[in-house]
Amino acid sequence: MKLEPARPSETIAVGAIALAVIAFALYCYRTYGADGGFGSLSLLPTAVVVVTALYTKRTIESLFIGVLVGLVMTNSVADFIPALGGTFLDVFMNETVAWIFIACGLMGSMIALVTMGGGAEAFGRWLITRVHTKKGTLFSTMALGLVIFIDDYLNALTIGASMRKATDRVRTSREFLAYVVDSTAAPVCIILPFSTWAVFFSGLLEENNVALEGQGIDLFISSIPYMLYAWVCLAVVILAISGKLPLLGRMKAAELRAESTGEVLSEADKPHDVEMVGGVEKSNTLNFFVPIASLIFFTWYFDIDIMSGAMASIFVTLAFFGIQRLLSMGQMFDGILKGFVGMIMPLGTLFCGFMLAEVNDTLGTTEYVINATTAFMTAEMLPMVAFVVMAALAFATASFWGIFVVGMPIILPLALAVNADIPLVVGAMISASAFGSHACFYGDSTVLSAKACGISPMSHAMTQLPYAMLGGVVSAFGFLALGFML
Repeated sequence: MKLEPARPSETIAVGAIALAVIAFALYCYRTYGADGGFGSLSLLPTAVVVVTALYTKRTIESLFIGVLVGLVMTNSVADFIPALGGTFLDVFMNETVAWIFIACGLMGSMIALVTMGGGAEAFGRWLITRVHTKKGTLFSTMALGLVIFIDDYLNALTIGASMRKATDRVRTSREFLAYVVDSTAAPVCIILPFSTWAVFFSGLLEENNVALEGQGIDLFISSIPYMLYAWVCLAVVILAISGKLPLLGRMKAAELRAESTGEVLSEADKPHDVEMVGGVEKSNTLNFFVPIASLIFFTWYFDIDIMSGAMASIFVTLAFFGIQRLLSMGQMFDGILKGFVGMIMPLGTLFCGFMLAEVNDTLGTTEYVINATTAFMTAEMLPMVAFVVMAALAFATASFWGIFVVGMPIILPLALAVNADIPLVVGAMISASAFGSHACFYGDSTVLSAKACGISPMSHAMTQLPYAMLGGVVSAFGFLALGFML
């Protein structure tokens, strides 16, 4: 792809804006850095990320620029480089980050093995003999998402990689495939009590004393009917696939391109469509179902730990392929390494997202936004306000679990004090987390869904955003109505 040089006037304008932002960040440090009371200015790094990403269409660079702006706001010039290094180290040493790197890398290895063994190709051929239409293929994709519900990472990576050959054959754009895959990740995981999301949030409810020890899962289950975003999101997907909801925004252009020309990828996304080559021809569908079934089983067996599940399933797949002599041991290990390395780009995005979350924690972004909106949190308004505020924070910070460690101790006691309906408030907060995961263009679910479908995170996010916003607006009005009804 030929690179077009930037226009001189454009370069000058961008440079002037960058210098102005840096100067303002230095002013913030000089004025507020000593006591840390940044107030509304704590939103500056996130605003820089969003604007930069929309302008450049590049996610990692935008996140890193936002991190740099935040560090300039909180550190002197002399301390800037050590602070940057310290942020790198803090994120690298974070157990959650390490787990994500290993789990996602192993998932990449697993997908590479299944592809090289011809399993993905065999599954595509098997599906095409049973489902002959575009709608049927997309509904099959959605159905797989409902089946693989135990973890949103497992869901996004497995289904995206498995279904793209089938959807390519029926001229479905990869953007639409990524939307369907992402819409059955976090939104499905939150409404089923056997997922990683249920485990995390039920524990958080117990820690905040709104549920007795061992009863957090009961409160979580009672909140499921009020997790409106998940229900609305699934309804929107069904309407979009069936054609009852017209194509919105950039998705319309993507689908028109795919249907009229057969080009399921845009020119800009073709470099992201990296797939293992040299797969076994005329492979058996068992070479898809056995590895995927073992992945699901072992993830469940090891207490919904996708990292352990991926490790165990790789061993099973190696043995299963070895018995059939599909691939040599060298080819299989090459596939494992290439699959792991292939996840570096999305993991880089997630890493920078965690760096931004660290900077936002230092600036006090979450506390500021919640405290600034508590005046509006009456018993009737609290579910809607909690959803909107936490959804905005989740979208801006890409912290879909972490912000609730800060937010729940503020919002839940307030809900008890004003005698609000607790399951409704909990449903609103968890819905906000799902919205953030679904809509944020540098969030983990968005990045991994894009990776699995072979497109860039920005292409996926921008084509999906109108549908996510539609679901968010409908959910907000739903919470407002329920707040007055219950």
